[in-house]
Amino acid sequence: MELYFNPLDPACKSLIGAIPRASELNLNVYRRSSGEGFFSAENCTLVFGRDGCEQFYFPMKKTESGWTITLKINRTGLYFYYFQIGEDVLICGRCRKGTISRTRHPSWQITVYDEHYSTPDWFKGGLMYQIFPDRFCRGAGNYPLGDGKILRNWGETPHFRPDENGQVLNNDFFGGNFNGIREKLDYLQSLGVTVLYFNPIFEAYSNHRYDTGDYRKIDGLLGSSDDFDALVKEAEAHGMRIILDGVFNHTGADSRYFNRYGHYPSVGAYQSRASQYSDWYSFHSFPNDYESWWGIKTLPSVNEKSASYQEFMFGEDGILKHWLRHEIGGYRLDVADELPDFFIKKLRRAVKEENKDAIIIGEVWEDASNKIAYGERREYFQGEELDSVMNYPLKDAIINFVATGFNEQLRSTIAALIDNYPKAALHSLMNILGTHDTPRILTVLGRKICTDKEEMAVTRLTEDEKRHAKELLKFAVLLQFTMPGVPCIYYGDENGMEGYSDPFCRRCFDWEHPDEELLGFYRKLSDIRMKKLKSVFKDGDYREVYSDPSCLVFERKKGKKAAYIYVNRSENKYEATFDGVFVEHLTGERKRGHLTIDANSYGIISRIGS
Repeated sequence: MELYFNPLDPACKSLIGAIPRASELNLNVYRRSSGEGFFSAENCTLVFGRDGCEQFYFPMKKTESGWTITLKINRTGLYFYYFQIGEDVLICGRCRKGTISRTRHPSWQITVYDEHYSTPDWFKGGLMYQIFPDRFCRGAGNYPLGDGKILRNWGETPHFRPDENGQVLNNDFFGGNFNGIREKLDYLQSLGVTVLYFNPIFEAYSNHRYDTGDYRKIDGLLGSSDDFDALVKEAEAHGMRIILDGVFNHTGADSRYFNRYGHYPSVGAYQSRASQYSDWYSFHSFPNDYESWWGIKTLPSVNEKSASYQEFMFGEDGILKHWLRHEIGGYRLDVADELPDFFIKKLRRAVKEENKDAIIIGEVWEDASNKIAYGERREYFQGEELDSVMNYPLKDAIINFVATGFNEQLRSTIAALIDNYPKAALHSLMNILGTHDTPRILTVLGRKICTDKEEMAVTRLTEDEKRHAKELLKFAVLLQFTMPGVPCIYYGDENGMEGYSDPFCRRCFDWEHPDEELLGFYRKLSDIRMKKLKSVFKDGDYREVYSDPSCLVFERKKGKKAAYIYVNRSENKYEATFDGVFVEHLTGERKRGHLTIDANSYGIISRIGS
């Protein structure tokens, strides 16, 4: 029995991807005739159910080519389905395509979201750049360090060894600041950057600043509130908006809210049960045994159910609206999967009340449409929470393809993202190859293994290893820049920075040794994405044109304009024929009627005049 169903084919599923609530959806299963005339009279049943609820069996209507059914789903949520045909079931297989089974029932998914859900249009089609503020650029200014903080020479190896108490204090600083970022805005503009994402900038003890000390105060090492406002305005003049890291799941133990060490004049929750911040935190045994992020006592967890904490964050004079009034473009939510759904919903309402065009990006490492965290299915993309997430699944899939030469994980990943996510979210995804939490992409592709941090601190790629890793990086960046979503460059990746896990992925930017070859490649891709083919890469549809295990060709299309991207990680050559004249954008060559895809090559082509 030959059956066909593919939810990425509009002939099978009339609405591709997640669907708005109460929209009409047609599902069609096709079957080839086994002989002359109409095929046998077997029935087809849609087995369909809401996540965690009873499954229902809906008979499908027979057609000349198979079976059809029309649905209208009036409740947001996650739904799963497969098809029962005689003794067989048609289930979700590789790259979302149907496969027949009699033993297992892996289902397709339908995400139903609020019909009013939208994401900021200004964000789509852009280019992000992530800055770890202490390590990007040290500009003019003399800013106080504060007690226990150490100023290092630019470019030295970050401290990584534990102290006598077994702790890594993260108290070494290199002096990166707002003035330094302002000095480099022309450089960032030359890359085509439209969005700057900053790791935390609020007052804190550590160099990473995820241990917030005061949400209303800029860390003095970076500059003042006026310096920040000047940076926001100057960035805007360069065509860039700034997104801040929102660390709302925990604070620092050394903060005016917890105040374990008495460094603040306020009465913190650690100091007294009568503190105004007392119900922000959960104590097992007061004061030394308290809930903390992953058991790290310098990061006491916040009780998001606290009414006073919610007012502090979401109120008219709350933190979210306070910084939005400084004209930032939105927030990236740290550890979003540890923030309850009700909290993120209230957060979204507060942000959108102040600025409906502000972006909300969640740190989620898995498929955000069906993520389960702490035993609960999350509702990130059902219309009341996030606009976007950090696209870790795509990152892992791109690296796997580039490093191994096999594309099945990449093809399956992109198919799942298209099938599961609302289009508004899909085209807003933060497409990364590395972040402050992961090893540098060049180091990953260099595949030189270290067993401990002592090795990591001193290990570098040889010139030959680095040359090879850079060639692989070009494959990865091309995919990053052309897949649905918004590519995000982690500062220095475009300059060939190396580094293993934290803190070595957070070294200082080397401004004295620019990698002109790699920078030129990034700039060329940016020009193609941001200028020559902007509409197709902003929110154009994705369609897989051709694939074998090591070669992938796909289309991005918006209206009559289309681009074709090919990535070949094999030793084989491929020949393609077409009508008309195309230009290969990386080389500028014109192709008339014929294209040769060489071994281990990549390219972006589009029809001239389209």
